[in-house]
Amino acid sequence: MHKLFIIGLPRTGTTSVSVALLEQGFKVAHTAFTQRTFELAQVFSDTPCYCDYAHLDALFPGAQFVYLDRAIDAWVPSMQMLLSKMQNNLSAKGHFNPIMKRCFNQTFELLTADDPLSARHLSHCYRQHQQQVYAYFTGRNDFLSIDVSEPGCLSTLLNFLGKNTPTKLDFPHLNAGRMVTTWKDIKHPNKVSSNASGPKRRQFFDYAK
Repeated sequence: MHKLFIIGLPRTGTTSVSVALLEQGFKVAHTAFTQRTFELAQVFSDTPCYCDYAHLDALFPGAQFVYLDRAIDAWVPSMQMLLSKMQNNLSAKGHFNPIMKRCFNQTFELLTADDPLSARHLSHCYRQHQQQVYAYFTGRNDFLSIDVSEPGCLSTLLNFLGKNTPTKLDFPHLNAGRMVTTWKDIKHPNKVSSNASGPKRRQFFDYAK
């Protein structure tokens, strides 16, 4: 199959989608930081997909893209919680992967906003990202927008991928509340490491230099 990129922002259901597609037989990477990871997996979510979708579109002709929508009044407090946990490690001296730092800081303006965790600022970032995504994919049939909380939404995604289902399937509800690390605990043969090493070791793509 062609690559599938889940380009919804963090806290929109990326883990739920990733786990559901693991169970459907797809090889999935929740975050991808090396070229080797992009070679091994079929489905990618979270960082860097929500930030780098235009670059990935150019790198992987024929790929499909899925945007995850979520009610903004529910997304904002969830994102505030996540950023409060991650903010120190997203700084220049933090220990997070440089690609993660770049994508978070670029998308959420963490280094330039006066109050990057405010509801007003995060709402702006959410709407700006959504508008940019919709503008980029206007008129294309390789793009789908879904809300993982809607009944039967997993079936909608599988139909988009050409895998028709006889019954309506829902996504699991994972990383709920203050949970942020559910993916790390998942054990599955189709799970692909974010930092897989190959002939180019753990090199990322040149566009990010």
